[in-house]
Amino acid sequence: MHKLLPIIHTLSKLSLLFAILTLFPTLVSFIYQDSAFMAFGETALATTLVSGILWWLTRRYQRELRPRDGYTMVVLLWLGFATVAAMPFYLHFDDMSFTNAFFEAMSGLTTTGATVINGLDTLAPSLNFWRHMLNWLGGMGIIVLAVAILPILGVGGTELFKAEIPGMEKDNKIAPRISQTAKRLWLIYLAFTILTCLALRVAGMNWFDAVCHAMSVFALGGFSTHDSSIAHFNSVAIEAVIMLATIAGGINFANHFAALRQKSLWHYWRDEECRIMLLLLSGSIVVCSLYLAYKGFYTLGEAFRYVSFNYVSIGLASGFANADFASWPLIVSLWMFFLSNVLANTGSMGGGIKLARVIALAKFSLRETTLLLHPNAVRTVKVNGRSLSERITMAIMAFIFVYFMTVVVFTFALMMSGLDLITALTAVVACITNAGPGLGSVGPSQNYASLSDVQKWLCVVVMLLGRLEIFTVFILFTPSYWKK
Repeated sequence: MHKLLPIIHTLSKLSLLFAILTLFPTLVSFIYQDSAFMAFGETALATTLVSGILWWLTRRYQRELRPRDGYTMVVLLWLGFATVAAMPFYLHFDDMSFTNAFFEAMSGLTTTGATVINGLDTLAPSLNFWRHMLNWLGGMGIIVLAVAILPILGVGGTELFKAEIPGMEKDNKIAPRISQTAKRLWLIYLAFTILTCLALRVAGMNWFDAVCHAMSVFALGGFSTHDSSIAHFNSVAIEAVIMLATIAGGINFANHFAALRQKSLWHYWRDEECRIMLLLLSGSIVVCSLYLAYKGFYTLGEAFRYVSFNYVSIGLASGFANADFASWPLIVSLWMFFLSNVLANTGSMGGGIKLARVIALAKFSLRETTLLLHPNAVRTVKVNGRSLSERITMAIMAFIFVYFMTVVVFTFALMMSGLDLITALTAVVACITNAGPGLGSVGPSQNYASLSDVQKWLCVVVMLLGRLEIFTVFILFTPSYWKK
């Protein structure tokens, strides 16, 4: 317990930041005069009081956090912030259980986009805004925001940054100092969000829908202000904007920074991971569009429209839908969910394994095949022109093994709780990739409200594991982590 006190002290400061952020939906509630004003006010007040008390009680334990503290800090922060984020839902809805409120909040913060709320079209505007704001905050990460604007926290920014940001090589920076890196990431993030908002407004959304969807689109969050998601608008222009923003959100942010600095889009194509992502996504869209048209589901034009949008959205773990893809042939839908595991770039908003790891593993497999034929050959494996060490190789293989074992274990757990195979498998994949909708009883025409409490908590665990890339959570359960 003594080891946790400095972490709790830092967490109390971050909680004060989160309490300030609740003022935004409170202001929206005041503007729209909806019924959620008191729920946000009480949440902000309670969070401020609890954070203040914890800060005062642990003030003498303030110190620079050690490297291993970062993992505990990040996991506790996500659990604590999800609890705070759940309170407006829990206080506003008389019939909402804490399980449902926490599920909605964790889904928002992890950018999963799975929902248990019915009647989104008539939901209080401030609550809808809060859901999308959670997507936006969780997309880049609360830790990155804190490192960017609160250097006075006195915490180990680099270690928190590594534990929070998903990706294969976490030591790459776009600025000399970690705080400068975080600031530049957030500036790019904010700029893309504003551009997306303006484009959605021009494409036909009203201002409220445009602001909400801009926050969830670029974060690859998947929350919508309508039960029927993007199908509600039935607009090719809106779908095109969302597809472009989703692709941008699925690309490594270091590439955005480099492209802006060089004032050239050619940098994206030169990046091996981005190039393969675009080729794999485009090829899948063409083949599956032709297949659906051949099977008579749509005309060729309609097939291309619906497949393009849903493959970009689900494949990059965003979660929007403009058609009921659960009614498509199973092979088309399952291939889309396979892509959600591998398509997003490292250092992007997306979840899953990350494409750089897949490329590296494929190249190492080819190298091993060559070494079997030529044992004395010397071959190095490169991704984007950079040689990968044996240490990185082992880390990649370990992560992919643990990733798929997590999918298997939780799929069986959901099946034991009463779900069928397709629903259980796609729910786990949708949660660990933070994609949102699955197939079966959690398909795009439905939501997760029908699941039991046990099934929802299992999904919550998978969401967190997917967002923090598993090892950040698993390391807390190893005896060596807690030894001196």
